[in-house]
Amino acid sequence: MRFKASILDDKAIDRSLTRLAHEIIEKNKGVKDLIIMGILTRGVPISKRIAQKISEIESVDVPVSSIDITMYRDDLSQVGKDPIVDEDSINTIDINDKKVVLVDDVIYTGRTVRAAMDALIDLGRPKSIQLAVLVDRGHRELPIRPDYIGKNVPTSRNEVIKVRVDEVDQIDEVAIYIK
Repeated sequence: MRFKASILDDKAIDRSLTRLAHEIIEKNKGVKDLIIMGILTRGVPISKRIAQKISEIESVDVPVSSIDITMYRDDLSQVGKDPIVDEDSINTIDINDKKVVLVDDVIYTGRTVRAAMDALIDLGRPKSIQLAVLVDRGHRELPIRPDYIGKNVPTSRNEVIKVRVDEVDQIDEVAIYIK
């Protein structure tokens, strides 16, 4: 892959997450019954950052959890014969009658979000499911639309959006590459 452009640096990511936190609070009229759930891998640190910002704004700690969609993917046979499930991500939080905000780094076809919703429904019956993404690059294959978007980045199908977060990659940045 060949580097094309930097889209967000660490400061721009921080501003986007602050805005997402404010939008989540506003849409939900506060944080009562709110749970933030990050989709593995990079959705997890992003969800923790959003929850921290909500805590700073509202002076209330919002429960944060993660969700592993490995076994819910529609391309599981392409992933491998023995997919690896993250045992640390087994969800123990009660989502029944809660407003769950799923968080991911990039939304593309919508298939990851569909898998996350399937996994979530297996855990319980939330009052609502909302979606927050750092980057929306378009090209949906399923009728799924984020409720909260950090940045819209129209792309071609031969481009790739790479989100890097300090907790995983030791750098905060969003860049676009050409296949």
